[in-house]
Amino acid sequence: MAAPAAESAAATSAAVRDGFAELERQQQLLATCTRLYQQLTEHFGAMERRLSARSETLRAKRRFLDVRTSRRLEALRRREQSIDDSVSLALSHLDSMAAAKASAAGTGSASSEADGIAEGLRSLCASMDSAGFFTFVVARRKEADALRAELPEALKRCVDPAKFAMDAVSEVFPVDKRAVRSPTDLAWACVLILEAVVPALADPDPEIGLARPMVPRAARERARGMAREWKDAAEKKGGVEGAKPPDAHAFLQHVATFAVAEKEDKELYRRIVVSFSWRRQMPRLAITLGLEDEMDDIIEELITKGQQLDAVNFAYEAGLQEKFPPAPLLKAYLEDSKKIPSNSDNVSTSTGQSGTNASKKEQSAIRAVIKCVEDRKLEAEFPLEDLRERLEELEKAKTEKKKAASSSSSGGSSGPASKRIRASNGGPMPPAKAGRLTEYTGTPSSPATTTTTATFVRSPSHASYGTSSPYSYDRPAAHPIYCGQNTMAMREPYAYHPSEVSNIGLGMSYPSPPMTYPAYAGYSNGLGGYSNAMAPAYHHQAYYR
Repeated sequence: MAAPAAESAAATSAAVRDGFAELERQQQLLATCTRLYQQLTEHFGAMERRLSARSETLRAKRRFLDVRTSRRLEALRRREQSIDDSVSLALSHLDSMAAAKASAAGTGSASSEADGIAEGLRSLCASMDSAGFFTFVVARRKEADALRAELPEALKRCVDPAKFAMDAVSEVFPVDKRAVRSPTDLAWACVLILEAVVPALADPDPEIGLARPMVPRAARERARGMAREWKDAAEKKGGVEGAKPPDAHAFLQHVATFAVAEKEDKELYRRIVVSFSWRRQMPRLAITLGLEDEMDDIIEELITKGQQLDAVNFAYEAGLQEKFPPAPLLKAYLEDSKKIPSNSDNVSTSTGQSGTNASKKEQSAIRAVIKCVEDRKLEAEFPLEDLRERLEELEKAKTEKKKAASSSSSGGSSGPASKRIRASNGGPMPPAKAGRLTEYTGTPSSPATTTTTATFVRSPSHASYGTSSPYSYDRPAAHPIYCGQNTMAMREPYAYHPSEVSNIGLGMSYPSPPMTYPAYAGYSNGLGGYSNAMAPAYHHQAYYR
């Protein structure tokens, strides 16, 4: 009976162990399922939140597009209804112009002889003399402010302002067709004219105005062709980034003025805007050319490039000053202006020159920031007292440095005028003439009758050959040169009696030289092995704004 009881106990013990093992496996499986459930719950919860956020974004964009679409449709309906009124207004404007011209012709030639800017511009525009008009504008570049003020009203006197403006700039835009390009750059005049013609192209209806430029279809097609020609020419020259800033500005202004922007050229417009963002009109042109949806990215790119001041102007033009606060951007711009850029290709050996460049850069940055703060009315957020004090300190230091430099270059020079001061080592500059022989009476055979003397001096320009000096000087073997410790005594140039002049020859031995002139850089100084090839280096670091 003991054996069956033992077997029964052993079977019971094994069953219990198997039961506990199964329970452990079930527990582990339950824990695994619980963990997977939590992970899946978190995953689907995150997906739901992302989908919700994206849905909200899409709904907001849809609402925005619906509002913009409704506004544009309403504007189109209003413009369609106003076509007849606009045409009648334009015809009445032409009639008034014709009547004014007839009355001016009847009153005499006093007005035609007026040489004022306003009268000159109005006369040229009324007669549609585009060539004379462009010449008139170019000849008065110094009076650009007066031209900018008078051009819009003058261009309204044109029968066809769009054709007149394109004819006026066609000689230099989109490509310069002049046989003699003097002056070389006339893109500024193109920009001035294209900006001024915008009010003349506006719809006469005051409710529409600039929203509908009155450009005839033929003129619009011509404007598109001119824009394509400029793009092709720019690409052949290496891309729009390599174009001159006034030329690129004229292109964008041309596209904006005649409303010929193309959707496929948006990236091109953006590249030009970013490349020349420092020009004053670029933020406004970016909005006009349809880049308002990309202004956030453009501002971010400008900040990344260290152009915080331009980013502030773009932010204000796009109404994004809350997203891009101006005060931190202006502070970062000032901090960057204090940094001296390291140029490994052109390292200046003069610490004074480097300091001068850094001072100029900081002064320019401070002036730009002060103007930006005053234009944007940011004095409360960005006080200017400290900046003005810093600018005065820099100006004072600059003035003192100039005075010190002028006094060091002119002070202490009590010698004759022929001894010029050389900036490289402070030594006296040798006289410019290589030799001078004065006339004297008498003959070489009778030196007693001589009354004047002959003077000979060495000139570095006559020692530029590879041969040794024509004068056999007796000089020490280790003669010190360029160390600022010249032990040779400095005396007056050679002076010989006329009786000695006839005996002068190349083989003649003279006394030791009374003066040792430092040789010019890259020239032999006539002292055999004493050749100097170390020119003083003046590396002017590039200065940008």
